[in-house]
Amino acid sequence: MEELCGVGAAAPLRGDVEEPKQGSVLFLGGNEVKSSAVVKYSSAPPQAAFARLQEKTDLKLPPANWLRESAKLGPAGTTILGNNKKSKPFSSFGMAYDFIDSVGNDVDVVSDSENIKKLLKIPYSKSHVSMAVHRIGRTLLLDELDIQELFMRSSQTGDWTWLKEFYQRLIDQKWQRKKKSKEHWYQKAILSKFLYYSINGDGAAQPVPSTSKQHQEGPVSGESDEAGRASWPAPFEMPSSLSEDPGASNQGLKNDFVRNILWTFEDIHMLVGSNMPIFGGGRYPAVSLRLRDNNKPINVLTGIDYWLDNLICNVPELVMCFHVNGIVQKYEMIKTEDIPNLENSNFSTKVIKDIAQNILSFLKSNCTKEGHTYWLFKASGSDIVKLYDLTTLCEETEDKYQNPFTMPVAILLYKVACNMMLKKNQNKKHYGTIRTLLLNCLKLLDNGRHPQIIASANYMLSELFQLDEPKKEDSTDFPINGNSDESYSEEEEEMPDSDENGSYSNSSDPPDDNKAVAIIKSVGELSVPEKYKSVHRIRPSCAFPVCHGTEERCRLVLSYVLEGLKSLDSSVKKEGDLPAADPSTPIPLKYEDESTSGGPECLEKQMALFLDKMGSFQKGKHSSQSGMIPGSWQYKMKLQLILKSSKAYYVLSDAAMILQKYGRALRYIKLALQCHDTYCCLCANMLPEVLVFLCQCLTLCGDIQLMLAQNANNRAAYLEEYNYQTKEDQEILHSLHRESRCQVFAWATDLSTDLECQLSISCKCYEAAYEILLFSNLKNQNPEQHIQVLKRMGNIRNEIGVFYMNQAAAVQTERVGNKNVSTTEQQLWKKSFSCFEEGIQNFESIDDATNAALLLCNTGRLMRICAQAHCATESDFKREFSPEEALYYNKAIDYYLKALRSLGKRDVHPAVWDSVNWELSTTYFTMATLQQDYAPLSRKAQEQIEKEVSEAMMKSLKYCDVDTVSARQPLCQYRAATIHHRLASMYHSCLRNQVGDEHLRKQHRVLADLHYSKAVRLFQLLKDAPCEFLRVQLERVAFAEFQMASQNSSAGKLKTLFGALDIMVKTKGAFQLIRKELVAESEQISQDKSSAENMSPNDSSTGLNREEVLKLLSIFESRMSFLLLQSIKLLTSTKKKIGGINEEEVVLKTNKQVYSLLLRATANKSMTLLERIEVILNLLEQLTQTSEAGNGGIQ
Repeated sequence: MEELCGVGAAAPLRGDVEEPKQGSVLFLGGNEVKSSAVVKYSSAPPQAAFARLQEKTDLKLPPANWLRESAKLGPAGTTILGNNKKSKPFSSFGMAYDFIDSVGNDVDVVSDSENIKKLLKIPYSKSHVSMAVHRIGRTLLLDELDIQELFMRSSQTGDWTWLKEFYQRLIDQKWQRKKKSKEHWYQKAILSKFLYYSINGDGAAQPVPSTSKQHQEGPVSGESDEAGRASWPAPFEMPSSLSEDPGASNQGLKNDFVRNILWTFEDIHMLVGSNMPIFGGGRYPAVSLRLRDNNKPINVLTGIDYWLDNLICNVPELVMCFHVNGIVQKYEMIKTEDIPNLENSNFSTKVIKDIAQNILSFLKSNCTKEGHTYWLFKASGSDIVKLYDLTTLCEETEDKYQNPFTMPVAILLYKVACNMMLKKNQNKKHYGTIRTLLLNCLKLLDNGRHPQIIASANYMLSELFQLDEPKKEDSTDFPINGNSDESYSEEEEEMPDSDENGSYSNSSDPPDDNKAVAIIKSVGELSVPEKYKSVHRIRPSCAFPVCHGTEERCRLVLSYVLEGLKSLDSSVKKEGDLPAADPSTPIPLKYEDESTSGGPECLEKQMALFLDKMGSFQKGKHSSQSGMIPGSWQYKMKLQLILKSSKAYYVLSDAAMILQKYGRALRYIKLALQCHDTYCCLCANMLPEVLVFLCQCLTLCGDIQLMLAQNANNRAAYLEEYNYQTKEDQEILHSLHRESRCQVFAWATDLSTDLECQLSISCKCYEAAYEILLFSNLKNQNPEQHIQVLKRMGNIRNEIGVFYMNQAAAVQTERVGNKNVSTTEQQLWKKSFSCFEEGIQNFESIDDATNAALLLCNTGRLMRICAQAHCATESDFKREFSPEEALYYNKAIDYYLKALRSLGKRDVHPAVWDSVNWELSTTYFTMATLQQDYAPLSRKAQEQIEKEVSEAMMKSLKYCDVDTVSARQPLCQYRAATIHHRLASMYHSCLRNQVGDEHLRKQHRVLADLHYSKAVRLFQLLKDAPCEFLRVQLERVAFAEFQMASQNSSAGKLKTLFGALDIMVKTKGAFQLIRKELVAESEQISQDKSSAENMSPNDSSTGLNREEVLKLLSIFESRMSFLLLQSIKLLTSTKKKIGGINEEEVVLKTNKQVYSLLLRATANKSMTLLERIEVILNLLEQLTQTSEAGNGGIQ
């Protein structure tokens, strides 16, 4: 049978939490009081029915089993003396440690049931009350503060002398230890014997001889005294093993209650420790057993005692055994709800409820500071209850550790914070609470005595700031609330009206009471409903500092990391204090995380090889110079702090990078990698997440070096940023250098002034990051990181390739007299080609077709530079298109075609697709032009060359997109027009030079005519190429003249002649464009007569080549003169009618007139270019009118 109602299974082991089981709601004495109890832990054995003693049993005689361990008593043994057992001063801390989840959140009070009962009996009792009160979050811890025991200790050890003096000065000047009466020990002894009789299984107690009476009472008394003394820890003791069970081992902080109960009394939630013996039997599953002297009636205090004990333990019935002078008389059963109505023991449960609520409100309103020890004191026989802040009083002495509560409170604050941190699903709104707990914990600790907790607390403080989420804090998560370090600041204490709560005011108290924080002037006030209200509103979440940016957040993190490192370093012996180590003897590594996938030993070897390759890392030297022992708490904590500082520096570097402060970014990433240097030297076997982070650092470092290379103009500013260093950074570096001075990644963070060096470092950073991902098998777990690193490797190899390519081009332009390609150029080509090739492989490995295409395009460009370098340097008359040029141009074409195949179709990336097409078209065009202009006649036949030129030009046209509207469209149109012009010129030339094959001549004639007409059409679309248009038209005229020369009939010649004149007429648009530009130019010059230098930019801005215009104009005038003369001759000599009698005469007359004007104009050498253009336009206009009039005849 279980000891508590509502609990049907065996009680859980300590630390386990039972499923909440609702206790009964009791209706007592007509006043409803809600009470429920849930057992959180019990060490008691299964309940046995109590043995009902026979009448006349003499309790003065001890039973045979007295004070012996019994199976039925379980581990409790002699502690079955129950509620008479001395309460330990730190009992609430033991419970709080075991049920850390409840502290700070759900529970209002943690205490021994004896202390709860003592508080609730204050208005009824004249006895003294002395309790220590501590606040942790919203929870109050209550412990008995036995002044007599304390001062006895003070007399022996000298501790607490300040409190003893204070107590004697203010409260009891003639303090002396009060000895307990003989009656007290007598009552305690017979109760103990009664309980042992009652648990005796066979029911027949075996008395022992009465001669042992002296022996019986002695140990009880002695045990009590000894227990009291032993329970007080020395104020200077440090927990032996904080990480395992802080403070529990040697400070009397164990939870040694028989059971821990979560008791809800009305709206007050309490975690209570109880040792009350509970038996089975009767009508209920559990009863409590009490012994009463029949001659003494039950008083109110005893009634309240019995009632509260049963409520706390959810025991529904009380069994009372009455005795007279130790002789058993009778038993009586009383229901718990009937206890308040017993004769001589009437009390109101409602009043008890009011007392509980008032005391809790009073304490919560005034015990406001976490980490402070408050003392609730009521002198014996007094009605006044006072509350003192012992921490403030203690601060007046030299050493805060004179307060033995300091360490347990600090550890509890730390434990509660740890527990909240471990809950991964905690909302960020709890971070303020955790921070407050830790800051208050740190206030209580001394670095020399508690370095481990200080280092750990600072690390946890740094962990509160989310470095990997540099987003704007949400106001709902972080209420803006100043920068208060305390969760319950004294500024918020209000002084209520003296009418409402006069007891708060101490204005009427004697002057020597001014040390009290608050006073209850009369215990009677506690019975008044809602007399005390908690005026101190507890915030839903404590103040969390609002960081206004990433840098501020990281700086806060680094400040906590530095404090942790300082504390940790101070606990490690200085290097000089250590025995000299044998350099040949490896130090065994005890601390290894085996969480890495695959073989950790293999990974360790790979990492060692990698570090050895990276820099000045000595194999096998995973050891600390400061003397830290691998596996020690210092070692583990330092690794964590180093990693945290590295992350903070990484985030700072990333933020500086975004702001384009590249010098600052390099400084921060240098610090981050210096942290990694030390980490690598201390820890051989790195965790996967550390390796991934190292990859991120190296990748960012590569990015920074690349940006520095691309922004060389601001180098001076970057150098200044790079060299600046804060005191905090210097101190962190000093802590790192205590462990190691190895510089594995020093090469990555040099601020070089050489562009090639910077690009090379950037590339090496990416390569190192990639190598880590490879040998640690992390690329599959981190595909995004893997892709990013490969992309950057491809990009930097492209940058280096372009750098070498540009250098090669520069060397080529500087080469003047030397005919041969220099070795330097060839070396640069090889380097460039190698970089492009590797970059292409990088992009292809991650299926990045677009970037692969761009690198293939750049490789094509490199091949064209190689081709240009191989062109012979002889004079243009002797020069021929060389085989080397052809080879490299064809290679370039191959790479461009590969780029197009890589993309597949234009939709993948239109801009890149168009760019590759344009480059390919340019390559074909360049190759064809060079073959045409510098024909390799010494190696190939003319027909073969013409065929190759024609094919190349047609391919160039194929990749020259004239139809798509884009910024490049005019360029494409110009290119296409030029190609048609060149092809037409070539066929024209073939026709002139060819003899024989009439079919081929006819074919060439058709092709020349076709390409001329296409060239004209395209040049007409362009508004900025009048000269090119004019040249094509003049060539067409020459082509017509050539055809006319081979014609015999006058009619055929006349037709060709009129066709040529028609071509000339159509050049009017080109001359109008030239005139427009000349007018604009002359206007600009007239405006800027005073500054002659403005003429040059104006010339260039119009894009008009005056020399070329003059040349073309002269040819035009000459050809026009010739055609007009020929037309006049033919029209005069022939008798043929041209569309009618009058039309022939009109044309002849006009041609004569135009010819006459043209001759005069060309004879006048003083005419300006603009005037000559005007004459031509005028003449063309006249011809146009005649042409329109006689159009039928001419055709």
